[in-house]
Amino acid sequence: KAHIGPKISRAKVTRLPGTSSTKAERDAKRAANAAEKAQTQSLRHEHKVPESQRTCPKCGNTHLKTIGGGRETTVWEFEPAHFVRHVHVQEVLKCRCEDYVVTAPGPLKVIEKGRYGASFLAHLVIAKCADHLPIYRIEKDFRRQSFPLARSTMNELLHRTSAILEPIWKRLLDNIKCRPIVLADETRMRMQDGGDGKPKNGVVWTFVAADDVGALDVALVFTSDRSGETPRNVLGGTNGVLLVDAYSGYNSISDVSTRRRAACHAHLRRYFHEALATAPIAQQAIDLILDLYRIEREAQRRKIVGGTLHLQLRRVEATAARKRLKSWLDAQRSLHPPKSPIGVAINYGLKRWDDLGVFLDDARVPIDNNASERSLRRVALGRKNYLFVGDVDAGANITGLYTIIATCEARGVNPFVYLADVIPRVQDHPADRLDELLPGPWLHARAPNAWLRARPAPLAA
Repeated sequence: KAHIGPKISRAKVTRLPGTSSTKAERDAKRAANAAEKAQTQSLRHEHKVPESQRTCPKCGNTHLKTIGGGRETTVWEFEPAHFVRHVHVQEVLKCRCEDYVVTAPGPLKVIEKGRYGASFLAHLVIAKCADHLPIYRIEKDFRRQSFPLARSTMNELLHRTSAILEPIWKRLLDNIKCRPIVLADETRMRMQDGGDGKPKNGVVWTFVAADDVGALDVALVFTSDRSGETPRNVLGGTNGVLLVDAYSGYNSISDVSTRRRAACHAHLRRYFHEALATAPIAQQAIDLILDLYRIEREAQRRKIVGGTLHLQLRRVEATAARKRLKSWLDAQRSLHPPKSPIGVAINYGLKRWDDLGVFLDDARVPIDNNASERSLRRVALGRKNYLFVGDVDAGANITGLYTIIATCEARGVNPFVYLADVIPRVQDHPADRLDELLPGPWLHARAPNAWLRARPAPLAA
């Protein structure tokens, strides 16, 4: 049989012990999916038995009885999205003295003298920043729907929308940097104009933090370089823990804040995984690191993540697991060249041993930085699809939109519904009540309808 795309391998996939879902979890997920689908618009079609079959062939009776409500069959169909032109006609009145003319109030416009409403702008932002479509593909999609729109107009609308939403994405960053546990990472994004008319690599920084109930907020920041000035500016004067990789750009955080630096076990494991090809003994280190993840999985299973019991579990079992790992690193250090892949991995772990142990002092600290790395996947997808941004200002605008989309997805908020509601309100909303329009409070203020929600992202891997 013909199939589309590469054939999926049926090879056994190695999973972290304890991470496979139970039957109860799978049943609960199916039930949640079914409940969400149940809110989809339904059309009922009645199928009658043909007249030729409404007579019993055995006794000739023509008065057949209906059994129940009939046999139901569900068939899912898709109706393409479409544009709707709303024509607003404002009544105009004039007095017979001809000195007084009055016109009825017009529709609320998101952009002054603009012709595009909030739902249109929301759809454009979702296509670009959530689905990572380059403008020329969005243009093709619009044309298929008999709505040709110039790419330059789309770009201008995206920038205008980001400017409208600027108070929200700036407020999200302000909230994140004040929280006790912050995760950070960075990746490159190409610019067409680096300030001198030549292409240059810009950098997108991400800062992730959970609120008091464990829900995530994500903020992305665009800069023209990878210097440590950005994390200094963002986190200066704050206190708590900063969970990052080994990049030296975060070294100066201790000069401008009281944050304690924590290291990432996923990065440590990655170094040993890369060393497997030349040193199979690296598998022993991977297995020892796996013990730490087993402990975290047990905390998730017992639903004690972030609490006192979780901290007790870490201090007893994780401390023992770390002792085994430390003994292994010390024993292997002298057996391998320092610059070999496994030597680099061993030195990486020993050099950052104290930072790797910060999670033993606070149950809220994840053992890895995967949440911030996941938040940068959208940048990697965008980089692959639309390649670059125009300049620093364009980069700042798109990362502002990324901030809102990423936070909506992390909190389980439907980003289209959120944007369509917030875009026309934010410009006139009182500044001292701006937090009401952030994705978390916005969702909390509404009934938890499935059409408002998606599945939230976890903080830990």
